[in-house]
Amino acid sequence: MRNILMLAASFTTLAIVGCNTDTDETKTDPVVKTTPEQKTEKAPSDTPATSQEAKEFLEAAQTDLAEIYDYAGKVAWVKANFVTEDTNYLEAKANEEFGLLSTRLANEAKRFNELNLPEDMARKMDIIKRGSNFPAPDRDGAAKELAEIMTELDSMYASGSFNYISPDPQFASFYEGNSDGELNLGQLSQIIAQSRDPVELQTVWEGWRTVSPAMKKKYADMVEIVNEGSKELGYADTGMLWRAGYDMEGEAFAAEADRLWGQVKPLYDELHCYVRAELNEEYGDEVVPLDQPIRADLLGNMWGQSWGNIYEISAPEDGGKNIDLTGLLGEKEYDELRMVKVGETFFTSMGFDPLPETFWTRSLFVKPADRIVQCHASAWDMDYDDYRIKMCININAEDFSTIHHELGHNFYQRAYRDQPIFYRNGANDGFHEAIGDMIALSITPDYLVEIGLLDSADVPGPDDDIALLMRQALDKVAFLPFGIMIDQWRWKVFSGEYEPSEYNDGWWELREQYQGIRPPSARPSSAFDPGAKYHIPGNTPYMRYFLAHILQFQFHKAACDMAGNDGPLHRCSVYGNKQVGDRFGAMMEMGASKPWPDALEAFTGTRDMDGSAVVEYFAPLMEYLEEENEGRICGW
Repeated sequence: MRNILMLAASFTTLAIVGCNTDTDETKTDPVVKTTPEQKTEKAPSDTPATSQEAKEFLEAAQTDLAEIYDYAGKVAWVKANFVTEDTNYLEAKANEEFGLLSTRLANEAKRFNELNLPEDMARKMDIIKRGSNFPAPDRDGAAKELAEIMTELDSMYASGSFNYISPDPQFASFYEGNSDGELNLGQLSQIIAQSRDPVELQTVWEGWRTVSPAMKKKYADMVEIVNEGSKELGYADTGMLWRAGYDMEGEAFAAEADRLWGQVKPLYDELHCYVRAELNEEYGDEVVPLDQPIRADLLGNMWGQSWGNIYEISAPEDGGKNIDLTGLLGEKEYDELRMVKVGETFFTSMGFDPLPETFWTRSLFVKPADRIVQCHASAWDMDYDDYRIKMCININAEDFSTIHHELGHNFYQRAYRDQPIFYRNGANDGFHEAIGDMIALSITPDYLVEIGLLDSADVPGPDDDIALLMRQALDKVAFLPFGIMIDQWRWKVFSGEYEPSEYNDGWWELREQYQGIRPPSARPSSAFDPGAKYHIPGNTPYMRYFLAHILQFQFHKAACDMAGNDGPLHRCSVYGNKQVGDRFGAMMEMGASKPWPDALEAFTGTRDMDGSAVVEYFAPLMEYLEEENEGRICGW
């Protein structure tokens, strides 16, 4: 997972990454330089627009965007690495300027609506009009107010903490030099991951959610502002604007998401039933009733979005042995830099060029001890050949996979760097997230042998597949309903179906509907639990992650078929396969220059997103779960 900059969330071409800042005209479409006066000059609204004016408008817009990305991207990087009152101010100012530019360009682009433009120009115009995921209305002060709210929401999350003293000695290190017991999100998340005391879990889970009630009024104000801006652009609300970004009508996309969820829901339902029964054995009927949704604090993750941290509770008794990748990393004395180097090697083994030296000197790999940073993992595209990641790496299996994911963003960013600035993005936002995750699916036992982390004699055999798949499913399959419900909630907020007084109840309505999860206790009327998940105050559209969890398996199957794999899909690794790398690179080079079905077809041979590869990947586990759940009452 990674942070989406508020700047990035403000424009479609940046919605997936950090900041694209290339201003070299030889690397993009020809650009006509403009003076500041020309930048703000608008043609009279009653003058018929011409194709030549549209061309000149796009050229000027490209220049304006490149200039502000260069400046605002560096501001955002500094703010993420030094969270202070001053850097908050600087980022708010940069976002205000960006919001004003985005609003102006979107409104000016409407002048060309009636022209029959060439396909490429029409696509760029559409991207500009849809450019702001959080559009400010075209009135004095609106962009400034919106930028300040968004910066403040992000910073409230980044600086959140909770005062708690754990009686468990395994967490004693949290209190070295911290006698007051103020714990940050990372420490609280470790307790959620490792503690098996339901009282402690409930206390910590509820404690983190004390950081978000103060966000509620600001969030509601932001919704009002961006809805006003969306309506000015011709959309009923901001949710409709978001859904229009998928090369199809908004309602058609909502139906497409539901179709994909329907393909994988039976697998999730079986996993939910099995895990609830295992938790019942661990905690008993009082804590885990077998006819109710699962308590969210018992699933090993602060948000209940992935369940891998409770693998030892859910491990199949006769499913074989699992690989302790965290233990292997420790045994081989991996440090943060070595983990990243190994991740890069996967991409270079497929024929991609190594990352530039500046990646290693400018990225952040280790959490600094002397300042507040935004630790949420993120990939940054700062300039034509300046790519970075920012994450506070832990030496464990989860971060080993996350590194492969984040590097996938960087290699994708570099692949489309020669596209015009409007197209420097994924084919759709799910593509960007799926690229690295597809690579992470190749972190198989055989791959671990290739890189020297695992001895060949210790490779699990076919009888161990259920254990390996269970570990994967607790992260990948468990995430699917969470991935789709986040934006379902926001769409209902934007449309007014959920008023501010209903924000929290609506949140739990959807979490129960999709995930079969409930809070550990009744939530107070003041609660704003959505704000305790980064992507809400961080204003990051979330449907991308659901789509990525579908696409990564679809990409993986296509890659394995291309590589001639004749074994089970979950055992396939494309490490070292340059044929796959060539075709994968060709798709990535397209960026957003074509509708996403074109990009999908270029790699997979089909124009439809399809969840059947998820089902195929986990087929042996599905059979096991159905056998284990026989006679149980499933559902909630």
